[in-house]
Amino acid sequence: GAECYDIEIEHGSAGITAHVRIGNAAFMQLKERRRNMTGRTGCGLCGTESLEQVLRRLPRVDTPRPLLASGIRRALAGLRAFQPLNQATGGMHAAAWCTPNGELRAGFEDIGRHNAFDKLIGAMAKSRLDFQNGFVVTTSRASVELIQKAATVGIPAMVAISAPTALAVRTAKGCGMTLVAFARGDDFVGYANSDNIRLD
Repeated sequence: GAECYDIEIEHGSAGITAHVRIGNAAFMQLKERRRNMTGRTGCGLCGTESLEQVLRRLPRVDTPRPLLASGIRRALAGLRAFQPLNQATGGMHAAAWCTPNGELRAGFEDIGRHNAFDKLIGAMAKSRLDFQNGFVVTTSRASVELIQKAATVGIPAMVAISAPTALAVRTAKGCGMTLVAFARGDDFVGYANSDNIRLD
């Protein structure tokens, strides 16, 4: 209301930016809140101030071998064994690493989907697992932040149980990642680089 003086909308190729002019008191509150965010875990987008900070350049992560439909189905069937907290609470996300044939090798849970994914990446790095030799399956939606995290460490394929965002699909296509979503039971949909999926 009274603290907002002007809003200017800017359309660009990377997205839409809203420039908002606010009063000094509101600006000081925003500045204080931003300072308090230091050290928190999460998506990696909180606190960013421009689309350029969000949409960073990613390495190519072309899938070295086909993603087998049978491997996707096997991973989905085995995921429940890596979700004891979700079975108890019904409110936890999971991220798991799978071999090309869908055998689950590592999995982590957290109430935050990003935290579960970060735990998985950290454990894989510590165990020196080959990021390119398999795929990740996540119980959450496929967001651009997860695609960026996966591409940064060289993961070539992601399978998500829920929907992908349009920006996640564009980002996965751009870096060569195979992206599968709405993966439930025997069904799934290829969204990015789906020519890397083999129906066996």
